[in-house]
Amino acid sequence: MTWAFDPPPQPALPIVGSEDQFPVRRIFCVGRNYAAHAREMGHDPDREPPFFFSKPADALVMDGAEIPFPLATENLHFEAELVVAMGVGGSDIPVDTALDHVFGYAIGNDLTRRDLQATAKKMGRPWDMAKGFDLSAPIGPVHPVAIHGHHLSGRIALSVNGEIHQGADLGDMIWSVPEVIAHLSKLVALRPGDLIMTGTPEGVGALVRGDDCAVEIAGLGCLTTHIAVS
Repeated sequence: MTWAFDPPPQPALPIVGSEDQFPVRRIFCVGRNYAAHAREMGHDPDREPPFFFSKPADALVMDGAEIPFPLATENLHFEAELVVAMGVGGSDIPVDTALDHVFGYAIGNDLTRRDLQATAKKMGRPWDMAKGFDLSAPIGPVHPVAIHGHHLSGRIALSVNGEIHQGADLGDMIWSVPEVIAHLSKLVALRPGDLIMTGTPEGVGALVRGDDCAVEIAGLGCLTTHIAVS
């Protein structure tokens, strides 16, 4: 078999403490998984089961990268998130064994074209163009569970140009990491290489050209992204 054109390279993340790369298959994202963020977006967190949307794997952006301000938006938002990297697949995974399927954890930033999202919500349309655009998924290196353990609590924070905008504890999630994995695995058969972005705390806001954005999670270090001036 020959290809009509060269296939794209395999999206991958570096693995802390290893020369191996983590091949990324799909990126799933959990919506409104912190109560305070749900409220700041005008929703009642007590009434809503977890829901999911996706980003393409080739939307990955490495730590320290400079990216252009996205097309078709005047309101680019940051969203600090814990990322779960799946190492074992499965469907209908029980909550009490869900963590056995996790390869490791990383820091993520769910970049969002908020104006496009607001329009999509108003018109009852999908969020794809608001969430899954080019270079919309800055994600740091994967910290393997085998070496670093699980990251289910601890501080998550985001700063822009050194000023803190988001700050919470991972334990504030409405749906815990095992519950998120269990819920998602009832909708799709998870596979090794899948990433799950687990939601963002309150305090989301806009990025402009020239901004330096940094996301920190206790035990996982810092993920930095620079928005190009032009």
